[in-house]
Amino acid sequence: MRTRLALLVSFCLLLLVFLVWHLRSRRSTQPSPSSTSTVISSAVTTIPATPDSVPTAVYAHNLMLRKGPEFRIYVRWLRGNLVRTRQNVNPTFDDPESFRLDVKTGVIRANIGDIGNFLNAGGVANSPLKNITLLAEDDHIKLRGTLHKLISLPVELLGSVAATPDNRIQVHVTKLSVLKVPLKGLLGGLNIGVSDLFHPKGIPGIEVAGNDIFFDTLKLLPPPHIHGQLTKVRVVTPDIEEVYGNAEEAVTRVEQWRNFLRLNDGTIDFGKLTMHHVDITMVDLSDDAWFDLDLNNYQNQLVNGYTRMTPEAGLQIFMPDLDSLPKNKGNQNISMEWLKHRDLPPPPDITSK
Repeated sequence: MRTRLALLVSFCLLLLVFLVWHLRSRRSTQPSPSSTSTVISSAVTTIPATPDSVPTAVYAHNLMLRKGPEFRIYVRWLRGNLVRTRQNVNPTFDDPESFRLDVKTGVIRANIGDIGNFLNAGGVANSPLKNITLLAEDDHIKLRGTLHKLISLPVELLGSVAATPDNRIQVHVTKLSVLKVPLKGLLGGLNIGVSDLFHPKGIPGIEVAGNDIFFDTLKLLPPPHIHGQLTKVRVVTPDIEEVYGNAEEAVTRVEQWRNFLRLNDGTIDFGKLTMHHVDITMVDLSDDAWFDLDLNNYQNQLVNGYTRMTPEAGLQIFMPDLDSLPKNKGNQNISMEWLKHRDLPPPPDITSK
């Protein structure tokens, strides 16, 4: 009896020792609160970008992009990214402010006359310089306008253009005349200089320093805004041409390609639709020199073109130019009456595609 009692007591002691050892082992293996927060913080900071937030790759050739009724840009070639400007808002064709174009390589032109029209329409609303006319003269830009300083004075300036290291366009004024008389002549006493052409408080996108005017197209011109490493600016009558990166070789290589706009990856909205893992190719149906795409009326171009899906669930959209859209749009909708009558033929615009 005593032997059994001694064995039972020994067993209980061994069990107690094992339990104490096990509890201490678990405590030593659990991470401290500080180390746990470090692990969590590390995990949070290494979360990769979602597929929706990655930029959309953009390729374009011979694209005329209308940025509102008063401005157009001519893209001879562009390779870059379409990047959202607001973190939780998808880029959408219906809101040019929702994205910007980050250009890696590209050659883009803007009509000098269009730039003058845009400035008159409100681009330099706070400037004392009004009634602006911009012209190309050889490799220079000529500006004519009316300067309001005590009295209204007709002004004309001539300047050369160049790209700056901070991706602005520099116009170096080589000649400034008032009333057709050089300022160094009879009217020099008026003390009119380049800085008098703009409001003292400045205009977003324009800066004056001595005889130089600096234009920041990212701030000055209408959206979608274009950003990139500007390597060259020159006058190509009747346009001003911007070269981004090393693009001139690419322009020659793709010269015989069709006019198109290609978007790939990321997420974009257009109309009522949202496309993830974007795969869209817009192709010009015309034989014109430029693919005319109007962001304000692109849905009309979509309706009057035709679309097909690729085996990879992408979209190929064949679009007419804006000027070739039909005036009568009555045949664009399939009526409920047609759906209710099996014997009615399909609309002609569907069977012709």
